[in-house]
Amino acid sequence: MTEKYEAVIGLEVHVELDTASKVFCSCPTDFGALPNTNVCPVCMGLPGALPTLNRRAVELAIRAGLATECEIARYTRFDRKNYFYPDLPKAYQISQFEYPLCSRGGVDIEVDGKQKRIGITRIHMEEDAGKLIHSEDGTMIDYNRCGVPLIEIVSEPDIRSSAEAKAYLTELRKILIYAGVSDCRMDKGSMRCDVNLSVRLNGASAMGERTEIKNVNSIAFVGKAIDYEFQRQIAVIEQGGEVFPETRRFDEADGKTHLMRRKESAADYRFFPEPDLVGFEVGEDKISEIKRELPMLPAERRRIYGEQFGVSATDANIITSHVLIADYFEKAARATVYPRLAANILLTELMSELTDSVNEKNTLEPSVPSSYLAELATLYGEQTVNSSTVKKLIKMIAAEGVSPSELVEKYGLAQINDGEYIACELDAVIKENPKLITDYRNGKLAAKKAIIGKVMARTAGRANPLILNDIFDNM
Repeated sequence: MTEKYEAVIGLEVHVELDTASKVFCSCPTDFGALPNTNVCPVCMGLPGALPTLNRRAVELAIRAGLATECEIARYTRFDRKNYFYPDLPKAYQISQFEYPLCSRGGVDIEVDGKQKRIGITRIHMEEDAGKLIHSEDGTMIDYNRCGVPLIEIVSEPDIRSSAEAKAYLTELRKILIYAGVSDCRMDKGSMRCDVNLSVRLNGASAMGERTEIKNVNSIAFVGKAIDYEFQRQIAVIEQGGEVFPETRRFDEADGKTHLMRRKESAADYRFFPEPDLVGFEVGEDKISEIKRELPMLPAERRRIYGEQFGVSATDANIITSHVLIADYFEKAARATVYPRLAANILLTELMSELTDSVNEKNTLEPSVPSSYLAELATLYGEQTVNSSTVKKLIKMIAAEGVSPSELVEKYGLAQINDGEYIACELDAVIKENPKLITDYRNGKLAAKKAIIGKVMARTAGRANPLILNDIFDNM
């Protein structure tokens, strides 16, 4: 049944800008402060309080636009978006409607080996609302988040599947972190996603009625929400029903979307120019300055890792999962003539630790400094140590804080490349385990692995495995 239909999906991504103070007042933006302590008359909308625009927030919004290849407006202004909800004390939100700061950009993704560009319609600035906290005793409101600077990134309806949506969000998140726009911590609400989805017959050009799924707080849940809503709308159509424009929420517990309210239209918000803030111009000099400050973004780094370091596209994508990990790898890669081996060691032995560090602390505290990773790659590449010893050295570095070369010297860990010595050790193992060699000659290949393992144990893991295998195969 689903083969007859395709999903038409657009995403609205709300991202908190990494500023010390709010967008229209000097209140701090610290996450986790006691409820209703980071507030003032401006962000609470008290009579007579006037907003003042945070210059840094504008610069970060322009950064986001440039990083996603948008055009930057030379003139922009703020508007009032009028609606009443308990977490919005002013009963309106200062946003941008008619003159967004950024427009007509895009993000390139890859799904199942196919490249695709997801267009960005606009990026506009706005202020965040407060937070409703629900409990059995009622609902409380924390206004600390009111006035925190946001950008809303509105994609074109170019997405056709949950896989494409997740790839887009993953790449967009990387870009914004690399550009220094936001930490994009979805677990802390600094990146949130609204999903707009409609269904139509394959090959049709007309859009179906769309629903909006509000405030999905993880990339995985975005995928699940899309998959469920796609199936739900198809079922409604197949049963002769009508899909209504609705605002829905995704329930993580049951994996379903649920009706919140009928969908509002733009007219319901009664947009009009914000009377307390003047429009402003963005000069070419400022745009050029911000463009020069942009660091190398993940797509360019992936290209360099392939061309200069010989790293596969898959491995490069993993290494660039976070800018701090990419920076760590690059320092190591440029300090050794074996950058591909540095990448392999990072991915197989260190990636889990580094990922946990950036996810939990948003800082990198590696047990193996980048200079030591480079040294490990060099020792391995020059066959001074083997892969088994590399693993040992990583644990020893974490425990002793000493360089790999010093540890190799101190504990006599250098790889044994003497073929005659290795052959003698192999002969000794065979004499001690005649059944294993008999099993091998009878076609039991696992016996070879057992023999090799015993030789490695006799040499404390130092025998060159390539030489050992060659001797075994030619005996």
